[in-house]
Amino acid sequence: MAKAPQKLTLSGSRDIPFDRLQLSQSNVRRVKAGVSIGELAADIARRTLLQSLNVRPLLDAEGQETGRFEVPAGGRRFRALELLVKQKRLAKDAPIPCVVRAANDAVSAEEDSYAENTHREALHPLDQYRSMKLLADEGQDAEEIAARFMVTPAVVRQRLKLASVSPKLHDIYAEDGMTLEQLMAFSVSDDHARQEQVWELLAHSYNRSAAYIRSKLTEDTVRVADKRVRFVTVDAYVAAGGHVMRDLFEDDDGGWLTDPALLDRLVGEKLQAEGEAIGAEGWKWVATAVDLPWGVTNGMREIDGVPVARTADEDSRLAALEAEAEEIEAEWSDHPDVPQEVHERLAAIDTKIGALIDRPMTFDAQEMALAGVFVSIETDGSLCIERGYVRPEDEPVVEAEEDGETAGAELGQSEADDDDREEAGSPVSNVVPIGVASGGDEDEDGEILKPLPDRLVAELTAWRTLALQDAFAQEPSTAFAAVLHAFVLGTFYSYSRESCLEVSLNKVSFGFAPSGLRSSPPAKAIEERHKRWADRLPDDDKDLWDALLQFDGAEQAALFAHCASQALNAQQEVVPKYDNGRISKHSIERRIAHSHILARAVGLDLVGAGWRPSVEGYFRSVTKPRILADVAEAKGPKFAEMIDHLKKGDMANEAERLLEDAGWLPEPMRTPELLDAPAVEPEAETEAVPLPAFLDEEEDVQAADDDDGDAVAAAA
Repeated sequence: MAKAPQKLTLSGSRDIPFDRLQLSQSNVRRVKAGVSIGELAADIARRTLLQSLNVRPLLDAEGQETGRFEVPAGGRRFRALELLVKQKRLAKDAPIPCVVRAANDAVSAEEDSYAENTHREALHPLDQYRSMKLLADEGQDAEEIAARFMVTPAVVRQRLKLASVSPKLHDIYAEDGMTLEQLMAFSVSDDHARQEQVWELLAHSYNRSAAYIRSKLTEDTVRVADKRVRFVTVDAYVAAGGHVMRDLFEDDDGGWLTDPALLDRLVGEKLQAEGEAIGAEGWKWVATAVDLPWGVTNGMREIDGVPVARTADEDSRLAALEAEAEEIEAEWSDHPDVPQEVHERLAAIDTKIGALIDRPMTFDAQEMALAGVFVSIETDGSLCIERGYVRPEDEPVVEAEEDGETAGAELGQSEADDDDREEAGSPVSNVVPIGVASGGDEDEDGEILKPLPDRLVAELTAWRTLALQDAFAQEPSTAFAAVLHAFVLGTFYSYSRESCLEVSLNKVSFGFAPSGLRSSPPAKAIEERHKRWADRLPDDDKDLWDALLQFDGAEQAALFAHCASQALNAQQEVVPKYDNGRISKHSIERRIAHSHILARAVGLDLVGAGWRPSVEGYFRSVTKPRILADVAEAKGPKFAEMIDHLKKGDMANEAERLLEDAGWLPEPMRTPELLDAPAVEPEAETEAVPLPAFLDEEEDVQAADDDDGDAVAAAA
C-alpha cells in the first residue's frame, strides 16, 4: 500500500523581545521605496503590528543558538519598531510576534527576503475605493481617509469618484474586462444608463480609449470654456439649478455644463438685460446675438462719435501706471527667469492702461434717436458693443411718403406696431434678439442619394468665397489681372458676364451664411487686414488722393488687391423659382466657373484655411445616404460600413470625427482641375491598413431605424 504524502509543517511562531532582534544582512531590500519609515511607524502605533516578522536564530562558533535572532524578512517593520523604541513609544523588550525559521533551513534567508517582497500584490483600485467609501460613509473626510491610507487627499477624491460609475461596470473592471483608465473615464458622468450604453457601444468599435469614452459621455454638454458660459458665469448657472460635470482624473478645463437649454435661457436673459441698459442711453434699437451674422451692418450708415476726454485724475493714474511698468521692465529686463507674479502684475497694468487709453465715445442725441447698437459676445465672454448704425429705413425723409407709411425694420418691429402696443398698454422694448441658427430643413431619410440642399450649397460656397477673397487679396498680380479682365469685358464685350468680380466694388453679402462665419479664420484675416489699411488712410475722403500717392507701388498693389477682394462673389446662390431680374441659373454657372479659374491662380486651400466638415456646418443638413457616401469617398467603404447602422444624430457625430483630419471637402467647395491638364500617373495601390478582426469578419448587424432603437456609434 502506497505511503500517503507527508503533510506540510509550517514554521512556528512566538513572541520575542525586541531587544533580542537585529536586522539581517540577508535582507534584499536596499533601496528606499514606498511609504517612509516614519509613516509606517505612525501606522503601527495606531493599529499595532499587522504582520509578523520573519526571523532566524543566530548561532555561535559551535553552532549553538545564542538567544538572539536576525530579521531577513520584514526589515522595514523592524526599522519602524526601532523608531518607536527611540521615541519611547515602545518598550525595548516589548514582545514582537515572529515566525521563526530554522537557522540551517534549506531555504536561504535571502530567498525568504526576496519572496516576501516579490509575492505581494498591491491592493486592487476597486478594493481601495470600497475601503475608502466605507470610511467616507462613516463621516470621515478626504483628509482623514488620506491619513489612514497614507495617500494624498487627491487620490482619495479620485477613488471616491468611482462611486459615480455603474456597478455593472465595476464588476466588468473587477473581472479585468476593462482597464483602470477606461473606468476612470466613465466617472466623468453620473448617468449609469448612459455609461452602460457607451460601454455597449465600445463592443462595436476598435477605438476604446479613455478619451473616446469621455467624448461620448460629454457630447451633449457645453464646456465651461465656452464663451456663453464665461458670459453668464458658472456660478450663475449653478445657482439657477444647473449641474457641472468634472473629471478628477484628467485636466478638464473647468468641466462641462449638462443643461444647454438652461445655459441658452440665461444667456438670452442676460443679453436682454444688457441690451436694455444700453438702449437706455437713447438708441432707437439694440440688436443682440451670441454671434452676429456676416454682413449684418451692410447697407447701414455708421455715425461718428467723439471720444470722452480723460480727466486730470485719469491722466495722473495713466502716468503712474506707465511709470510702474517701465520700472518693473527695467528691473527684470536682464533676468533670465522672471517670476510669474511679475508677469501677472505687468498684465494687470497693461489692462488698466488699455482701459484708460481706449476712451468711450459720445454721440449726438439726435443721431442716436435714429441709430442702433449691435451687442454680441466675445470669445472671452465679454460684451462686444458696436454703437452707431443707422438702417436705410431710419434715414431722415425729406418728403413724406404718399401713403404715410414706412417699411418695417429688418431687425425690429415697425413703428406702427410699436404705437399700437403702446396704446394697448404693453411694455415696448427696443432690444431685438437676432436668431442666427443655420441648419437645413428636416430631411426625409430615404435610400436615394439626393443632391445637397440649395441652402447648404449656398452656405458652403459662402465660406469658400471668404477663403477665396482672403487668398485673392494676397496675390496682387492676380487681382490686377482679374479686374483688368472685367474692365475689358465691360468695355469691349458688353454682352459678356463671365467674371465673378463685381467691379463696382459693391461689398458682397450672403443671402445664406452659416453660423459663426464672422469668427472663421478667413473672416478674421480679412477684418485684421481691413483694419490695418483703415488705420493708414485719412479720415477725410478729400485727403485720400494725396494719401494714395504717398504709397509705393507694392503698397498700392496690396491695397488694390484688398479692395478688389471685397467684390469677389463665388457663392452659389439659391436661384428663385421665378425670375427676379437679379440672378439666373446661367449667370451663377458662369460666375462659379470663373471663380475656379481664380482659385487655381491663387492656390486656394480651404483645408489650410481652416474649414472642417462638422455636424453643425454640414452633416446635419444632409441625409444619411449622403453621409455614408461622403465617408466612403473620404475614408473608404470599410469606414462607411462601420456607421451605416447608426441613427442620424450619432452617424453625423461619428462622420465629423472620422473626417476631421481627412482633408475632405464637399463637392461645391472643391476647385476642379483643368480638363486638359496632364494626367497624373496613379500611385500603386497600397496595402490597406489592417483592421481589427471584428471589422474584417462578416457580422449580422441589424441596422437601427433612423428614429427607433439604441444608437450604437463606431469609431476610427
